[in-house]
Amino acid sequence: MDQDFVGLASDCQYWLQKLSAWDQSSTLETQKDTCLYLPQFQEFLRQMYEALKEMDSNTVMERFPTIGQLLAKTCSNQFILAYDESQKFLIWCLCCLINKEPQNSGDSKLNSWIWGLLSHILSTFRFDIKEIGLFSQGLGYEPVDYYPALLKNVVLSLVSKLRESHLNGFNTQRRMAPERVASLSQVCVPLVTLPDFEPLVEGMLTYHGHEPQEVLCPAFFEAVNEAFLLKKISLPTPAVVSLWLRHFPSLEKAMLHLFAKLISRERNSLRRIECFIKDSLLPQAACHPAIFRVVDEMFRCALLETDGAPEVLAATQVFTHCFVEALEKENKQLRFAFKTYFPYTSPSLATVLLQHPKDTPQECRLQLLQRISQMLREAVEDQACGSCVDPFESWFLFIHFGSWADMAAEQLLRSETEAPVAALLWLLAFYYRPLDSSQQRAQTMAKVEAVLSRLQLLMLSRSTPLSAKELQAATGEGSNADPTQSVCGQLIRHLFLNFLLWTPGGRTIAREAITLMACTDEITYEIIGFLDQTLYRWDYLCSEAPRSAKLARELLQELQAQV
Repeated sequence: MDQDFVGLASDCQYWLQKLSAWDQSSTLETQKDTCLYLPQFQEFLRQMYEALKEMDSNTVMERFPTIGQLLAKTCSNQFILAYDESQKFLIWCLCCLINKEPQNSGDSKLNSWIWGLLSHILSTFRFDIKEIGLFSQGLGYEPVDYYPALLKNVVLSLVSKLRESHLNGFNTQRRMAPERVASLSQVCVPLVTLPDFEPLVEGMLTYHGHEPQEVLCPAFFEAVNEAFLLKKISLPTPAVVSLWLRHFPSLEKAMLHLFAKLISRERNSLRRIECFIKDSLLPQAACHPAIFRVVDEMFRCALLETDGAPEVLAATQVFTHCFVEALEKENKQLRFAFKTYFPYTSPSLATVLLQHPKDTPQECRLQLLQRISQMLREAVEDQACGSCVDPFESWFLFIHFGSWADMAAEQLLRSETEAPVAALLWLLAFYYRPLDSSQQRAQTMAKVEAVLSRLQLLMLSRSTPLSAKELQAATGEGSNADPTQSVCGQLIRHLFLNFLLWTPGGRTIAREAITLMACTDEITYEIIGFLDQTLYRWDYLCSEAPRSAKLARELLQELQAQV
């Protein structure tokens, strides 16, 4: 504890020197330096309060002899008083110096001096000008009523001038000078979290001058973005879009902030991921192609860095769902061609993938799946015209709309449909192993088709109920096999899980079969992810309500309770 006090005493001297330097001049450089250190100084005030509240006033003065000088200088710095919670911590520190039982005139004078500082803080932005006080009283206002109204009028006046500057274009007589706008943005840096300044913050974000370069300072964008991400301010979507369009580092930080929530130690459900994504306003902002391209590029990098981690894959698909939903809500007819959002792939393929499975009649889904498979195959494998594109680009587009791959797996296992097996198998093989060669993909397809044939044969040739072990053996993933080493193990397991959910015989032994399958933690988490994704898709993207939804939900809850 003594070491903490020594450290705080040293910090006192450091900040006292800083405050003295800030007091000596009011240049733009001094203001920038003040704004740069505001978060650190607020944290120092908080730590100081935690130390002071455990002492009496005499002990405080003994351990921190310069504390009064430091707090007095702090009270005269409007930037500090306006920043976040600094004023609150300052008041608490001053209250700790008050001697509850003054023993002599010195204690009484100290108390009186502290009360004076507190009064000064509580009248912040009142300027303490005698003439203004007399003027406000003459109008019948008390200072407590007058000054907030004055501040509100000043803010509204500035907002009005910014709007006029935007509307008047090159009419320089009615336009706010760029230098003044730049200076205003610098002054606003420590004020962005104050409710009274929200209209001004919004007005500056939506202000567009006619200068060739950005006039608002980067520190302003950074402060607003930080406050928005930490929920210290609320901004309308157009203001947020303008912020991210004008300052891409803020957009990148917003994406990293979202990634930190999505990819955490706690495995979030897709419903929870969807809440995080929608709350971030990123899908709504991504309706502007420039923002979408930055966001999508960061998802691309995350997939490459994690070697296609299931969590990143799922987050990409949920984000795409939220983005398309926002796009449809914003404009029924696209203001931008869909190719603008996905410039590196076939526009016709993107248009087909964009169709919701829920909006596609049941009888048309197989045709669309076959068409998607054919278009992807031509893009990836057709060398005839020498226009073969990077397989990753085609796969990256495809995984945005992963519900089509899930639907392909279901169609292979539903006995009432006559599925184009080769087209659906190719689609699944490409989804799970996009960088395979044509020969490797053909081998995967042959192995999966053999598994499907064995499952169908078991269902058709038996009059007695199936057992979980027989089904597991039919997949080639029996007790003697290592499922994690299978070339297409994940694909086969997901087909097997679909089989358990879609066929009546599979549903009766689903619990036993999943218990046998979940032989490692890695596969257990894989099954949890599959069930969660299946339920999410059934809720949002399918027109029918599968009978196995209740079973899938129960299985998911049981597995989550085990890990």
